Amino acid sequence: MEMSKEEFLGQFGGDYGYPGAPKGVDEMRATEFKRLEGMAYLDHAGATLYSEVQMADVLNDLTSNVYGNPHSQSDSSMATSDLVTAARHQVLKYFNASPREYKCIFTSGATAALKLVGECFPWSRESCYMYTMENHNSVLGIREYALSKGATVLAVDVEEVADLAKNHGSDSLYKISRRSNQRRGKDVLSHNCQNGSLSDILGQKFSLSLVKLIKEGKIPLQQQGKWMVLIDAAKGCATEPPNLTVYPADFVVCSFYKIFGYPTGLGALIVKNEAANLLNKTYFSGGTIAASIADIDFVQKRKNIEQVLEDGTISFLNIASLRHGFKIIEMLTTSAIERHTASLATYVRNKMLDLKHSNEINVCTIYGQQSSKVEGLKMGPTITFNLKREDGSWFGYREVEKLASLFGIHLRTGCFCNPGACAKYLGLSHSDLVSNFEAGHVCWDDNDIINGKPTGAVRISFGYMSTYEDAEKFLKFLQSSFVSLPVQFNGYMLNLNSLNLIDNSSQKAVSDIHLKSIIIYPVKSCQGFGAKSWPLTTGGLMYDREWLLQGSGGEILTQKKVPELGSIRTLIDLELGKLFIESPTRRDKLQVSLLESLADLREEIDVFGQRYEVQSYGDRVNTWFSEVIGRPCTLVRCSSSKYRSCTYTGLRDRPCRDTQSKLNFVNEGQLLLISEESISDLNSRLNSGKGDCKQKLPVDAMRFRPNLVISGSSPYSEDNWKKLCIGEACFTSMGGCNRCQMINLHQDSGQVLKSKEPLATLASYRRKKGKILFGILLNYEDIMEGENEIVAERWLQVGQQVHPSIE
Repeated sequence: MEMSKEEFLGQFGGDYGYPGAPKGVDEMRATEFKRLEGMAYLDHAGATLYSEVQMADVLNDLTSNVYGNPHSQSDSSMATSDLVTAARHQVLKYFNASPREYKCIFTSGATAALKLVGECFPWSRESCYMYTMENHNSVLGIREYALSKGATVLAVDVEEVADLAKNHGSDSLYKISRRSNQRRGKDVLSHNCQNGSLSDILGQKFSLSLVKLIKEGKIPLQQQGKWMVLIDAAKGCATEPPNLTVYPADFVVCSFYKIFGYPTGLGALIVKNEAANLLNKTYFSGGTIAASIADIDFVQKRKNIEQVLEDGTISFLNIASLRHGFKIIEMLTTSAIERHTASLATYVRNKMLDLKHSNEINVCTIYGQQSSKVEGLKMGPTITFNLKREDGSWFGYREVEKLASLFGIHLRTGCFCNPGACAKYLGLSHSDLVSNFEAGHVCWDDNDIINGKPTGAVRISFGYMSTYEDAEKFLKFLQSSFVSLPVQFNGYMLNLNSLNLIDNSSQKAVSDIHLKSIIIYPVKSCQGFGAKSWPLTTGGLMYDREWLLQGSGGEILTQKKVPELGSIRTLIDLELGKLFIESPTRRDKLQVSLLESLADLREEIDVFGQRYEVQSYGDRVNTWFSEVIGRPCTLVRCSSSKYRSCTYTGLRDRPCRDTQSKLNFVNEGQLLLISEESISDLNSRLNSGKGDCKQKLPVDAMRFRPNLVISGSSPYSEDNWKKLCIGEACFTSMGGCNRCQMINLHQDSGQVLKSKEPLATLASYRRKKGKILFGILLNYEDIMEGENEIVAERWLQVGQQVHPSIE
């Protein structure tokens, strides 16, 4: 699949890398984007990146000049006013818009510009608001203004027509198909649409010729009247800004961080003069009026449309930064950026379509108007897709995102705030969308597959500083992580992805398995301590994860957010009845009584979806922890949990059994068990380089924060256990433990280091349906007597025999 860079340049060298610019892409990447070393950033449609030279120019500008509030006449104010005027002209120039015909209004972003149009447009019962199914939520949101004033709202599909004879006799190259009209209220609205109709056309990369065709009435829209056109250019203007001299849209919106990364929180509405005269803003503020009187109804707005529509003091320091971003674009030129990004996208897209599993099933499903290979540079810089397994089922987009992060690849997943395109290309009906929501699916969650269908997709997008190496890194990631390849084994062809994670040779119970270690973690995410023996309670190991730290905003603090927690050591002395806590950054140890009554500080909190009644500590304890981790926090102790767990099987597809069990501050099961043999097998893979990277330092059991470490079994034999007994204590397996990037954190000389191992290697052979499994979760099967839950006290002892059962 891989094409050498020389071959790539032979095909795309005339368009890739800015051969005519003062600085090529490789030199630019090495000198101005050093922070990207080792990673591939492929989310330029979400936000492109600022360069180091650009930021140095911004810093030099702001530290060398004095810019004052432009609503005054001082020298610094006048300097700002002149700079803002120049910036407006630079924005208009970027869109090839004549200052005589267009105005540039600065906003907080493209969304704010769309909102401004929606709230200021003179909607009426004669108006019709039309948008494409591919449009962003920020465009859809305008319909609320239209519907509230009695206008008709209509979503349409736009498609190119290859056979003009099929387009009902029209000479247009496009066909617009209507969806059902949307109306609000009981009035029957007119179909005769007059001034005030809007149409957005750039939800995906439609041809800009649509603007002229619509404005000239050459596309039959089945409504009469004058059409006005709005272009959402937030994504498209980074590589192909609409030329408003050739395609005279009435409104264009953009965000500058999409073009050159910085500043964020600044966008623009480019509006034609005639369209600007229609916009009527009710609210007035500082800077928008020529005169007003406080105690009578008297106000005169300014005549300058920019000042009327820009509320208050504009973001003038951000506006001052625009010229340093535009300097990069002018050096490279937009046409060269378009060709550069298109060459990468075309190459990657065609390679993706070549990917097949060993049974010839296509791996990649690419969405958009052109789902087959393309010749030349006919596509934009964005590729939206989903991936299929060899059995035809889907890889969830969260699985793709999680694995991509291990490879140092930044991409985007979900529906991208674009529900129409999501439903259209994923084949989701209205009832599917509603049932998905009722099943708990909302934007940005992990519910990526529901009823066998994807709820979103994966998107990669290239920017002006993207390289061939980024493209190749992504393609290698797809090949190694998602393509099933046949392997030769004893003369027979087997498929790697169909192999079971369970070692079938070790399914029988083995008599010499014993308990090697017991570890208790009193404070969630802090270090634990080992014990030769330890008592069990209804919640598992006594005092295990019975305490946690909350941030000042009530958030739960873990090592993912606060890596410093991993250096805090804990110890419980049962005889003294005390919890001892110490940190390498403090001389004094903290002592907390296990018997201390905190009933007057009782409250209820939510921890990862479970409700807990907790007790809080006072200033002495909280100050100690706050100083250690460098942020305000509160120590709380679990006093009770409201939880009904469901015993499930993970790999073995056993039926779910509802159980009553107390959980302390754990994510799923009460205890985590791993085996020394599984650790040893993982280390052999890390050292041999069978994973993605060779790692010389071995990974010890504590990296996985287990409660129980066993010895004497075969590697991963625990995967198939349903129950096990240790001494007289019995446990039920809750299935495999889904690992996250927390296992990649490790301490070295007091510093918290992060790598992509061992999770990357585990992902290469321990992945199942989106989960990377290592170790098993257990629930303690205590003996309850009536409602009072009187439990026979049992202790675990290092050296005890472990008796697993696969029945």
